Amino acid sequence: MRMNVIGAGYLGATHAACMAELGHEVVAVDSDPAKVEALSAGRVPFFEPDLEPMLRKHAETGRLRFTTSLADAAQDADVHFVCVGTPQLPGRPGADTSAVEAVVAGLAPLMRPASVVVGKSTVPVGLASTLRDTVLDRGPAGADLVWNPEFLREGFAVADTLRPDRIVVGSVTEAPLAVLREAYAVPLSQGTPFLTVGLETAELVKVAANSFLATKISFINAMAEVCERTGADVVELADAVGYDNRIGHRFLRAGLGFGGGCLPKDIRAFQARATELGVGRSVGFLGEVDEINTRRRQRTVDLAHEVLQGRVSGRRLAVLGAAFKPNSDDVRDSPALDVADQLHLRGAEVVVYDPEARGTASRRSPQLQYADSLAEAVEDADLVLLLTEWAEFVAMDPVAIGDKVATPAIVDARNVLDPAVWRDAGWTYRALGRG
Repeated sequence: MRMNVIGAGYLGATHAACMAELGHEVVAVDSDPAKVEALSAGRVPFFEPDLEPMLRKHAETGRLRFTTSLADAAQDADVHFVCVGTPQLPGRPGADTSAVEAVVAGLAPLMRPASVVVGKSTVPVGLASTLRDTVLDRGPAGADLVWNPEFLREGFAVADTLRPDRIVVGSVTEAPLAVLREAYAVPLSQGTPFLTVGLETAELVKVAANSFLATKISFINAMAEVCERTGADVVELADAVGYDNRIGHRFLRAGLGFGGGCLPKDIRAFQARATELGVGRSVGFLGEVDEINTRRRQRTVDLAHEVLQGRVSGRRLAVLGAAFKPNSDDVRDSPALDVADQLHLRGAEVVVYDPEARGTASRRSPQLQYADSLAEAVEDADLVLLLTEWAEFVAMDPVAIGDKVATPAIVDARNVLDPAVWRDAGWTYRALGRG
């Protein structure tokens, strides 16, 4: 099929490359000329495992092209994937949907007859119907709009696109569904479920899933607060609870909490939209989910104070991790970088090391120091804080690290280290929700 992808950010660039990998002819469009130039040369301006070689392969063959011209992208396409961002509104919890609305309004008159707009951006429930009216009013005969939410996990986005656990399509009519089945023919042939629902249900699926995951994470972090007061161990608690097959172990690991560009802003936007609809009380618990998550950051700062006996100013702290999760360089709403910033404001000399996120972190928090290696970061440190669970950090040798630090003390804010191993090596070990 001939298709275009509008928006070549994290979602769009990944989707465009994966659609080319599935055999389609793809043109991706973005308003940023520098981004288009980089992608055309096969360079991905963010870190995502396995993406760059795949994108470069298809850019070199011509199966995947990038442009700044929406008209160029739209003229020969049968399918138009809308992948632009919907960030949180400045100073407000709702989503900024202006980019999605502008793209659909500009695209509709450029479409071919019977072509389909496929919304993938995360939007407030009810917007898709309005956008479909725009396509029907301004587009050619037979043009339509469906909603096909994305479920990408950063660090696993290529696999999640090529081998999704489900494909959800919200549509008013039957005709566009055949187009989507053709677009996703390969994963469908491999047994991926294809779920057809209404527009409103499709819009809600993504935010409902993210709200559930955020709630599960904050639940176990709330239990961590109780464990700290009672002397219980939250890691042992989560393990025992997770054996209940109604609950499971996934997303039940206590620690510093969630961040990134999806979960925090999605649950806030969901609350805002529910309030507009008059059902705000139904999702009122998400406010507490958000608050619990934020408290974990402050608790980590407090724990650093405790380990350092209240003397943080002037102390050298090694912060391991800046990205909000491993296998990513994304520092949007990063708990790790937030903790590092707070400790810096309290007068600490903060040295950050992250295997991939140094560039994005230094642009957001240039006041911090950045190391090129784990060894450099921990040199002469009075305290080590493990804030992002990169495999390199999980595998650290406490004896080897102990030879470099000024004081063998560590805060394991992700609960990924073995306390006994570190304590036996002479370290002061503290973690969230554990003694």
